[in-house]
Amino acid sequence: MIPALNGARQLATGMKRAATEFRLPVPWGELRGQVWGPEEGRPVLCMHGWADNSGSFNPLIPLLPQDWRCVAVDMAGHGLSSPRPPGVLYTFPAYVNDVRRVVEALQWKRFSILGHSMGGNVGGMFSALFPEMVESLVLLDSFGFLPTNTKELPSIMRRGMEEMIRLEKSEREGRKERVYTYDHAKQRLLEVNPKLTDESANHLLERGLREVEGGFVFTRDIRVNFKNVTRISLEQSLELQSRIQARILLLMADAGLNRVFQLPEECSDALMNGYQKNKNLKMVTVAGDHHVHMNQPEAVATIITEFLQPAPDNTAKL
Repeated sequence: MIPALNGARQLATGMKRAATEFRLPVPWGELRGQVWGPEEGRPVLCMHGWADNSGSFNPLIPLLPQDWRCVAVDMAGHGLSSPRPPGVLYTFPAYVNDVRRVVEALQWKRFSILGHSMGGNVGGMFSALFPEMVESLVLLDSFGFLPTNTKELPSIMRRGMEEMIRLEKSEREGRKERVYTYDHAKQRLLEVNPKLTDESANHLLERGLREVEGGFVFTRDIRVNFKNVTRISLEQSLELQSRIQARILLLMADAGLNRVFQLPEECSDALMNGYQKNKNLKMVTVAGDHHVHMNQPEAVATIITEFLQPAPDNTAKL
């Protein structure tokens, strides 16, 4: 074991709540993740953001109540989970279907969702499609949906398909994975995500790197970088949003999503207005960046705990 990677694992497991490994066979391989807390504990499903992995919750979950059963999943193509089969693009409905597989395996009938960024978008769609299953929805610096201007949809779909064609061509020509030292891999990650702290980068690299001869390669499937060709309009987003029955915590960072990825103003305003129709909505803004739950977990842990704690129904199984 390379010392730096081993140190990252010790950093994660040395906290007051050690995680065990989650593994679920799926038709194309397996979904992996981490589990904290007792089996009979309050069920909370944690979903990370785009290009991250379940390690993004390592700093936060130890600060949440120890009697909660927190399951953080490496979404397909991320972390230690298997990539989609060859020739298959990554889409939001496919991620939602994966979530349904996970909760079926866990035998959870009703649970809470904690979703960061893209994970929040997946959580929002799941909560709309399976409203009876979701007790509470915590959106960590996420609007819960990613509406697309219908005029832009053709170009987005074309770009995603062209990216796939180019990748398949390069693979036929013998494209090789780039091998990094641990320090170089961390430097590359921090270049792409300059707001991450050094400790946060270690948490992501714990499941984001695979050791090979001569060094490490990133575990993330390159296809997750391609344009998501399955998009929905603002009208469709609002229709789905209206079907959510869960209590909602919209927990935003003041230097977060709106700074790094700006939705068109009409979309963000419409989604915010839609959420405000939910009588069980709580909106909180904290100081921090898009990865505040990793960089400053203490800034959000109490807010999340206080929001989820009072709910009367916390039974995982019938």
